[in-house]
Amino acid sequence: MPENSSSNNSTPSGLQNDEKQNWAASPSTVFNHFATSGLSVAVATGVTHPLDVLKVRLQMQLVGQKGPLSGMGKIFISAVKNEGPKSLYQGLTPALTRSVVYGGLRLGLYEPSKHACDLAFGSSNVLVKIASGMFAGAIATALTNPMEVLKVRLQMNPDMRKSGPVSEFRRTLSEEGIKALWKGVGPAMARAAVLTASQLATYDETKQILVRWTSLEEGFPLHLISSTAAGILSTLVTAPIDMVKTRLMLQREATGTRIYKGGFHCAYQVLLSEGPMGLYKGGFAIFARLGPQTTITFILCEELRKLAGLKAI
Repeated sequence: MPENSSSNNSTPSGLQNDEKQNWAASPSTVFNHFATSGLSVAVATGVTHPLDVLKVRLQMQLVGQKGPLSGMGKIFISAVKNEGPKSLYQGLTPALTRSVVYGGLRLGLYEPSKHACDLAFGSSNVLVKIASGMFAGAIATALTNPMEVLKVRLQMNPDMRKSGPVSEFRRTLSEEGIKALWKGVGPAMARAAVLTASQLATYDETKQILVRWTSLEEGFPLHLISSTAAGILSTLVTAPIDMVKTRLMLQREATGTRIYKGGFHCAYQVLLSEGPMGLYKGGFAIFARLGPQTTITFILCEELRKLAGLKAI
């Protein structure tokens, strides 16, 4: 990898132009970009899914009320005791389906977006990386929002035997209409835009800084440190948006329980009735899930890219 670094320093523009041309000219390279991204996100999602279930249940505590909250340990024990260990894997099918598509688009669109900005503006600085990440995350979420809605609803379902992804999908369409599948799409797009930008830009920049100022080179230690930094920052900035997204997606029109009119109204109501910390309900579970998920995703993605003959992120 030092060889790559020296070549980057000597002929950055020529090397970048070659990469852009190769990326655009080779269908197999395009496929590998999206496949490695989708597979790495799917594996990370499968490993951390129980934490996602706990996060959703923590976020739905005391809706519209202030009061003492149960911790992640108590929610975990209650779910396993009352619903069985399988309850921690509710919504796994739509979660994995979404992660392949969403992950492939979210990470797969990042580099092409960055290259396009470089072509248009002649720069790939941190602002370009943030903008590229926001674009990739927002587009990916807009396309996969129905699977996210099904996932969170199944995660709140105490009886998996009476419901599954297909039956929940049919029930939602028949009782609430197709629009229900895009509930919370605004906050979801905002969260994904912020998440992708904070994750990818932080990971990308941290790697460059560490390579420049330390003796680290491309490899597991560099990927581990960079992905950990990305996981911490992305958790801090996305937790409140994640809370709003979950509340909106679980709001059922047909039962007359519509509390929130939209994302901003939801955030305002949570602040008003549950206090500022209400926006961080499930925050520890978010970090416990998003931290390892980010680390697994980037480390696995880098290894898969190496096997596929792609350059490191």
